[in-house]
Amino acid sequence: MKYVIFLLLVFAAACSRPLPDYSIVPEFRFTERSGRPITRQDLNGQVWIADFIFTHCSGICPAMSSNMQTLQARLPGEIRLVSFSVDPANDTPAVLTEYAKRYNADPERWLFLTGEADAVQSLSVGGFKLALDPSAGSEAEPILHSSRFVLIDRNGHIRGYYGTDDERGLDRLIADAKKLI
Repeated sequence: MKYVIFLLLVFAAACSRPLPDYSIVPEFRFTERSGRPITRQDLNGQVWIADFIFTHCSGICPAMSSNMQTLQARLPGEIRLVSFSVDPANDTPAVLTEYAKRYNADPERWLFLTGEADAVQSLSVGGFKLALDPSAGSEAEPILHSSRFVLIDRNGHIRGYYGTDDERGLDRLIADAKKLI
Protein backbone atom coordinates (compact mmCIF):
# COMPACT_ATOMS: atom_id res chain seq x y z
CA MET A 1 0.00 0.00 0.00
CA LYS A 2 2.84 2.43 0.87
CA TYR A 3 4.40 1.71 -2.52
CA VAL A 4 1.17 2.59 -4.34
CA ILE A 5 0.88 5.86 -2.40
CA PHE A 6 4.53 6.63 -3.19
CA LEU A 7 3.92 6.05 -6.91
CA LEU A 8 0.84 8.27 -6.85
CA LEU A 9 2.84 11.05 -5.18
CA VAL A 10 5.65 10.73 -7.75
CA PHE A 11 3.10 10.80 -10.59
CA ALA A 12 1.36 13.86 -9.11
CA ALA A 13 4.70 15.67 -8.75
CA ALA A 14 5.63 14.87 -12.35
CA CYS A 15 2.26 16.14 -13.60
CA SER A 16 2.58 19.41 -11.72
CA ARG A 17 6.16 20.19 -12.77
CA PRO A 18 6.48 23.65 -14.22
CA LEU A 19 7.31 23.83 -17.90
CA PRO A 20 10.61 25.45 -18.84
CA ASP A 21 10.64 28.83 -20.55
CA TYR A 22 13.29 28.56 -23.27
CA SER A 23 12.84 31.80 -25.20
CA ILE A 24 10.27 33.89 -27.02
CA VAL A 25 9.35 33.31 -30.66
CA PRO A 26 10.46 36.36 -32.64
CA GLU A 27 8.13 38.35 -34.82
CA PHE A 28 7.41 36.84 -38.23
CA ARG A 29 5.16 37.42 -41.22
CA PHE A 30 4.32 34.56 -43.58
CA THR A 31 1.56 33.62 -45.99
CA GLU A 32 -0.98 31.01 -44.97
CA ARG A 33 -2.27 28.42 -47.47
CA SER A 34 -5.42 30.53 -47.78
CA GLY A 35 -3.30 33.43 -49.04
CA ARG A 36 -3.79 35.59 -45.95
CA PRO A 37 -0.79 36.98 -44.06
CA ILE A 38 -0.10 35.52 -40.61
CA THR A 39 2.14 37.12 -38.02
CA ARG A 40 3.22 36.02 -34.58
CA GLN A 41 0.79 38.62 -33.23
CA ASP A 42 -2.07 36.63 -34.81
CA LEU A 43 -1.18 33.74 -32.49
CA ASN A 44 -0.89 35.81 -29.31
CA GLY A 45 -3.28 34.62 -26.62
CA GLN A 46 -3.27 31.08 -28.03
CA VAL A 47 -1.36 27.94 -27.18
CA TRP A 48 0.18 26.49 -30.32
CA ILE A 49 2.43 23.72 -31.57
CA ALA A 50 4.85 24.34 -34.43
CA ASP A 51 6.81 22.15 -36.80
CA PHE A 52 8.90 22.64 -39.94
CA ILE A 53 8.12 20.47 -42.96
CA PHE A 54 8.03 20.45 -46.76
CA THR A 55 5.44 18.88 -49.00
CA HIS A 56 7.58 16.76 -51.34
CA CYS A 57 9.59 15.22 -48.53
CA SER A 58 9.77 11.44 -48.58
CA GLY A 59 11.63 11.27 -45.27
CA ILE A 60 10.27 12.34 -41.87
CA CYS A 61 7.74 15.00 -42.99
CA PRO A 62 4.82 12.65 -43.77
CA ALA A 63 5.18 11.07 -40.32
CA MET A 64 5.38 14.51 -38.71
CA SER A 65 2.23 15.65 -40.51
CA SER A 66 0.48 12.42 -39.57
CA ASN A 67 1.42 13.06 -35.94
CA MET A 68 0.11 16.63 -36.24
CA GLN A 69 -3.14 15.13 -37.52
CA THR A 70 -3.20 12.96 -34.39
CA LEU A 71 -2.59 16.03 -32.24
CA GLN A 72 -5.45 17.82 -34.02
CA ALA A 73 -7.76 14.94 -33.02
CA ARG A 74 -6.50 14.54 -29.45
CA LEU A 75 -6.07 18.14 -28.32
CA PRO A 76 -8.76 20.63 -27.30
CA GLY A 77 -9.96 22.81 -30.17
CA GLU A 78 -8.40 25.97 -28.77
CA ILE A 79 -4.84 24.69 -29.33
CA ARG A 80 -3.52 25.75 -32.73
CA LEU A 81 -1.12 23.85 -34.97
CA VAL A 82 1.32 25.67 -37.24
CA SER A 83 3.41 24.00 -39.95
CA PHE A 84 6.12 26.16 -41.52
CA SER A 85 7.37 25.13 -44.96
CA VAL A 86 11.16 24.92 -45.24
CA ASP A 87 10.83 24.88 -49.05
CA PRO A 88 8.98 28.06 -49.95
CA ALA A 89 10.18 27.92 -53.57
CA ASN A 90 7.98 24.85 -54.11
CA ASP A 91 5.43 25.10 -51.29
CA THR A 92 3.11 27.78 -52.60
CA PRO A 93 -0.23 28.40 -50.89
CA ALA A 94 -1.91 26.18 -53.53
CA VAL A 95 0.55 23.33 -52.91
CA LEU A 96 0.12 23.70 -49.13
CA THR A 97 -3.66 23.61 -49.55
CA GLU A 98 -3.46 20.25 -51.34
CA TYR A 99 -0.98 18.92 -48.78
CA ALA A 100 -3.24 20.00 -45.90
CA LYS A 101 -6.17 18.11 -47.45
CA ARG A 102 -4.16 14.86 -47.23
CA TYR A 103 -4.10 15.25 -43.45
CA ASN A 104 -7.65 16.57 -43.01
CA ALA A 105 -6.18 19.75 -41.56
CA ASP A 106 -8.87 21.96 -40.09
CA PRO A 107 -8.18 25.42 -41.64
CA GLU A 108 -9.34 27.13 -38.45
CA ARG A 109 -6.89 25.19 -36.25
CA TRP A 110 -3.96 24.09 -38.39
CA LEU A 111 -2.07 26.72 -40.34
CA PHE A 112 0.39 26.00 -43.15
CA LEU A 113 2.77 28.91 -43.66
CA THR A 114 5.22 29.81 -46.41
CA GLY A 115 7.42 32.81 -47.00
CA GLU A 116 10.87 33.95 -48.06
CA ALA A 117 13.55 31.26 -47.66
CA ASP A 118 15.82 33.53 -45.61
CA ALA A 119 12.96 34.39 -43.24
CA VAL A 120 12.08 30.72 -42.74
CA GLN A 121 15.73 29.84 -42.06
CA SER A 122 16.10 32.74 -39.63
CA LEU A 123 12.94 31.74 -37.78
CA SER A 124 13.87 28.06 -37.56
CA VAL A 125 17.51 28.49 -36.58
CA GLY A 126 17.50 31.83 -34.76
CA GLY A 127 13.98 31.88 -33.35
CA PHE A 128 13.08 28.27 -32.62
CA LYS A 129 16.70 27.07 -32.22
CA LEU A 130 16.04 24.20 -34.66
CA ALA A 131 18.33 22.90 -37.40
CA LEU A 132 17.65 23.90 -40.99
CA ASP A 133 20.11 23.55 -43.87
CA PRO A 134 18.59 23.55 -47.36
CA SER A 135 21.87 22.40 -48.91
CA ALA A 136 22.79 19.50 -46.62
CA GLY A 137 20.09 16.91 -47.20
CA SER A 138 19.89 13.49 -48.78
CA GLU A 139 17.98 12.09 -51.74
CA ALA A 140 15.03 11.10 -49.52
CA GLU A 141 15.10 14.37 -47.63
CA PRO A 142 16.84 17.03 -49.72
CA ILE A 143 16.41 19.70 -47.05
CA LEU A 144 17.95 18.97 -43.66
CA HIS A 145 15.59 20.20 -40.95
CA SER A 146 14.50 19.41 -37.42
CA SER A 147 11.85 16.80 -36.80
CA ARG A 148 10.83 18.22 -33.42
CA PHE A 149 7.52 19.71 -32.38
CA VAL A 150 7.67 22.95 -30.40
CA LEU A 151 5.11 24.00 -27.79
CA ILE A 152 4.44 27.74 -27.50
CA ASP A 153 2.38 29.38 -24.76
CA ARG A 154 -0.17 32.20 -25.00
CA ASN A 155 2.58 34.83 -24.70
CA GLY A 156 4.75 33.43 -27.50
CA HIS A 157 7.23 31.70 -25.20
CA ILE A 158 8.71 28.34 -26.20
CA ARG A 159 7.81 25.91 -23.43
CA GLY A 160 8.99 22.58 -24.80
CA TYR A 161 10.61 20.54 -27.58
CA TYR A 162 9.28 17.06 -28.37
CA GLY A 163 10.42 14.19 -30.51
CA THR A 164 7.98 13.26 -33.24
CA ASP A 165 9.02 9.66 -33.57
CA ASP A 166 7.94 8.22 -30.24
CA GLU A 167 4.48 7.92 -28.76
CA ARG A 168 5.62 8.89 -25.26
CA GLY A 169 6.91 12.21 -26.61
CA LEU A 170 3.53 12.92 -28.19
CA ASP A 171 1.73 11.95 -24.98
CA ARG A 172 3.99 14.31 -23.02
CA LEU A 173 3.36 17.09 -25.57
CA ILE A 174 -0.39 16.62 -25.25
CA ALA A 175 -0.23 16.70 -21.44
CA ASP A 176 2.01 19.80 -21.45
CA ALA A 177 -0.15 21.62 -23.98
CA LYS A 178 -3.24 20.99 -21.86
CA LYS A 179 -1.44 22.50 -18.86
CA LEU A 180 -1.08 25.77 -20.76
CA ILE A 181 -4.77 26.26 -21.52
